[in-house]
Amino acid sequence: MSVNGIEAIGFTPYVAPQLSGVESVRGSSKVDSSFGDLVVDGLDRLEAVQDRSDKLAVQAATGDLNDIHDYTIAATEASVTTQLTVAVRNRALEAFNEIMRMPIG
Repeated sequence: MSVNGIEAIGFTPYVAPQLSGVESVRGSSKVDSSFGDLVVDGLDRLEAVQDRSDKLAVQAATGDLNDIHDYTIAATEASVTTQLTVAVRNRALEAFNEIMRMPIG
């Protein structure tokens, strides 16, 4: 259990992945991951957050959940993560459409 209780409820803060070929702030090591890997990792994290929220929702509905605030936090985290994912997707589609509108030659 931590001082602020974050680890006690199983919350793992999101850590943004490093981009490929970019030097780390902490050192000079480089991470070898492609954009596709970052997208897949982000979607996997979204799925995990939503699965946890769903599991806690079932526990709350059946009366097996001792602290309802655990579900509230998980549901809010899932909602915010989903909103961020949708916003990133929308921006990526806008960028793709803009590139497709560019004249060639």
